[in-house]
Amino acid sequence: MGFEHQAVKGVVQSINIITREASLRVAEYAFHYAKTQERKKVSAVHKTNVMQKTNGLFLECCQEVASKYPDILYAEVVVENCCMMLVNNVLVMPSFYGDIINNLCAGFCSIGKDGVALAEVVHDSMHDLAGKNLANPTAMLLSGVMMLRHLELNEKAEQIHKAIVNTIVEGKHRTVDLGGTSTTTEFTNAICDHLLNQ
Repeated sequence: MGFEHQAVKGVVQSINIITREASLRVAEYAFHYAKTQERKKVSAVHKTNVMQKTNGLFLECCQEVASKYPDILYAEVVVENCCMMLVNNVLVMPSFYGDIINNLCAGFCSIGKDGVALAEVVHDSMHDLAGKNLANPTAMLLSGVMMLRHLELNEKAEQIHKAIVNTIVEGKHRTVDLGGTSTTTEFTNAICDHLLNQ
């Protein structure tokens, strides 16, 4: 998505572009990742019932790559049925669907070309608190934890995760959304204190 124009007054069209090169690349990475992580299944997420040609090309590429990995089970799943599978399988999909699923889960790290990873906070959250020192930084910190785990810095990731959880459970320093009165700075400093005291 991302290419839009007004066809006639009152009618706006969005163009979904899928390429063979990009689809093969992401499918190859998905199967490579599944193999190196000793996962048994890769599921291609699509919407061919609506976008037959674009998503059809994506599925053709996934099928082509799947044929090179006979030891890994390959499945195709309509995007609406995808959510229940999220914690069980390695999923490969066009970036538009990936962004939707990523926002839904806020707990997965998106991996791109050459293993480049993006651990991001959910979009469009708490804009009304920007610049007021009131926002809860937990989502941003946990995204950092995801990135550390991707980089196999698991000990550091676990220390930060534990400090966040301990701060919230302790209850002395919570932001407004967690039922407290602490500022972002106070909440963050409490996490740092827990981290230093481990």
